[in-house]
Amino acid sequence: MHTTQEHLDTRARLEAPDDFYEALIDAHRGLSTDESHALNARLVLLLANQIGVQAVLREALAAARDTA
Repeated sequence: MHTTQEHLDTRARLEAPDDFYEALIDAHRGLSTDESHALNARLVLLLANQIGVQAVLREALAAARDTA
């Protein structure tokens, strides 16, 4: 059963964080800076769609900006 989360969960939840990081780096390998930025933008939009809850997305934006 899928439950909707109403708040950003910043706990470590990746099953294999090193594997994800490696896949992310591999996805960028060989791309120009502009292509890499475009990949990041598409990935953000795909993940935002997966989350789907505006309040959670706003919390994520604020958290990312505060730690930049």
